Amino acid sequence: MTKPLHEKVAIVTGGSRGIGAAIVRRLAADGAAVAFTYANSSEKADAIVAEIEGSGGKALAIKADSADAAALRKAIDRAVDHFGALDILVNNAGILLLNKLEDFPLEDFDRMFAVNVRAVFAGTQAAARHMHEGGRIITIGSVVADRSGFPTSSVYSMTKGAVAAMTRGLARDLGPRGITVNTIQPGPTETDMNSDPASHEMLKGLMALGRLGEDREIAGLAAYLASPEAAFITGASLTIDGGYLA
Repeated sequence: MTKPLHEKVAIVTGGSRGIGAAIVRRLAADGAAVAFTYANSSEKADAIVAEIEGSGGKALAIKADSADAAALRKAIDRAVDHFGALDILVNNAGILLLNKLEDFPLEDFDRMFAVNVRAVFAGTQAAARHMHEGGRIITIGSVVADRSGFPTSSVYSMTKGAVAAMTRGLARDLGPRGITVNTIQPGPTETDMNSDPASHEMLKGLMALGRLGEDREIAGLAAYLASPEAAFITGASLTIDGGYLA
């Protein structure tokens, strides 16, 4: 049976760990050739490439900090040069910095905006130049776009709300070209960004399903949005949160 992403080429930003790594693995398992960026985790990146290639897939790891728009553009161009096309962009790279309002450094504000928001625009702008009809742009947002839920998260929530709003605008910009643009909004998920056991127990009490999400579940939704079956979904922010917002 032909895999759903056979002969497709994808690039995932921040793909060496956590949700990003799960998305890289799932897209490769579904038949795509997958490039991904990483900022620091070179050993993890190399291990993912070896794993995918060992299973008969195609992968390419590219070191690039998403806060650097020029480096991000070069990474996307390199992926196109290497694989010959680009069909899917997953804007996954993101950072979480929390602090009290009165103590929040503007340098942290600027850094989080650069990675969580500006990089989404810069990456989409660069990728769209290479895409044809049927292209897919997927951004990993967060349920904090709809509900902050706790103090110290105002700036992080702002970045994810900005991504959701930008998605709607980009869907209008790229819809005439047959390119879809969507955001996935995970709720509390077990990743290295959210690895405190005490917070896990607290969060479980807020979930309708009584557990945190798994990175493979987020990857499954990303794979669906990248597939031909999702061709009529665009401009959407899709929540996958175990009932956190219910």
